[in-house]
Amino acid sequence: MVKPLQPIDIVIALRLSKAPEARYEQLSADVGVSASWAHASVGRLQAAGLLRPGSRSVNRLALREFLEHGVRYAFPGASGMESQGVPTAHSGPPLAEHIVAEDTVVWPSASGQAVGRAVSPLYERAVELPNRCPSLYEDLTLVDALRVGRSRERKLAMKELERRLVSAA
Repeated sequence: MVKPLQPIDIVIALRLSKAPEARYEQLSADVGVSASWAHASVGRLQAAGLLRPGSRSVNRLALREFLEHGVRYAFPGASGMESQGVPTAHSGPPLAEHIVAEDTVVWPSASGQAVGRAVSPLYERAVELPNRCPSLYEDLTLVDALRVGRSRERKLAMKELERRLVSAA
């Protein structure tokens, strides 16, 4: 029986797009999950066709398509009240450099540097990514722009994600 994708699987796929040779121990350290969680995620990604069969090589075309057309429906970002937290979506890097917005979007965290509208992260340890794995943090803020952003933000985020997926190939 094929298990459905979980939000953490998108994080694992983004990390594998940059480091397909990473051992499970390194992958789990970068993402902040156990090696067994990373292994299970790889299995789900392979079953979904987001990794090439029998490998940990990302099917970049399929991942791009899922990010552009599916991620906001499969894993919608529930917005909450104003909160202290870690900037994400158009408020986080790299979109914050290109978008001037009155509203700030954050992952709730007492250790965060910003205050804004709270949005649920794809996984609970995402707030650690700025220190744990900065490039993955940036990729995940772009995914959040696809999940909760307006049309302009989604277009800019997708353009940047495409550039990153191609340059990582």
